[in-house]
Order: sequence, then structure tokens, then C-alpha cells
Amino acid sequence: MNIGNAAKMSGVSTKMIRYYEQTGLIPKAARHDSGYRDYDDADVHRLRFIRRARDLGFTVEQIGELLDLWSDRTRASADVKQFALGHIERLRGKMAEIEAMVRTLETLADHCHGDDRPDCPIIEGLAEEDDAPSRLEPREPRRFGKPGGQSARRL
Repeated sequence: MNIGNAAKMSGVSTKMIRYYEQTGLIPKAARHDSGYRDYDDADVHRLRFIRRARDLGFTVEQIGELLDLWSDRTRASADVKQFALGHIERLRGKMAEIEAMVRTLETLADHCHGDDRPDCPIIEGLAEEDDAPSRLEPREPRRFGKPGGQSARRL
């Protein structure tokens, strides 16, 4: 089958199929005399495996390791389980980071008046020199401008 059909059957775009070939996640497709790629059912099955792994947040490198585990019929399921548990821990870490970002942004947004005034704790929090997310607590707004009402922007 051609790349378009393989893409439809696997749910992986043609661009990604080419990328996976380039990175070695899937073998280079056989070619017809016309030069068109020719995929078989095994290729589609492998592409579905890759798509599902990507849907679960595995990186291309990790998918390569999973494919190695998948093709190694002598491997222990404990190896696969350990790999999955490690990925779960990385995902939990990302979740904690995202939750911290949400809390910080909620705090900054809660302290923003959302009116016509230029003072904005959100902008002030982002402008802090220490860029650690946990340090983006709102502070007394900085005042921009020159005495006498003339404004000047400082970045």
C-alpha cells in the first residue's frame, strides 16, 4: 500500500511516517519501480504501536526502546513494567509542574484588577528577575513612568 493508505490505516500522518523512517523507528519502506513507498500490514501495525505510544507521552527515543522490548520475545514483562512505571513517574512530575504553574497564574490573575489601570500583577510577576515559577508571587506593583504623569516604558 502507498504512504497515504498507510497513514489512513494507522492514524499517523504521511509527514510523521517519513520522519519515523528517517529516525529508524520504522524500517525504510520498500519501493515500487516508480519510486513510491510500499507499506505492508506489519508496517501499519508498527505505526499504530508508535502512535499509541506517542499518545501516552513517550518520546521518540523511548518509543525506540519500547519497540526493542516489543520485538524481543525473550525479554521479561518485568522490564516492560519497570519502563512504564518510570514513565508514570516522569508524567507525575510534569503534572506537578503544570499544577504549580496553574496555581501561580491563578494567584497572579486573582490579584489583577482587570481594569483600565496599567498596573498588573501578572506582568509584574513575569517581569521578576528570578524566573523560578514558585517565586512568581504577586508583590506591590512597580510604578512605571516619570514624575509629572509622563510615562516611560522600562523593560
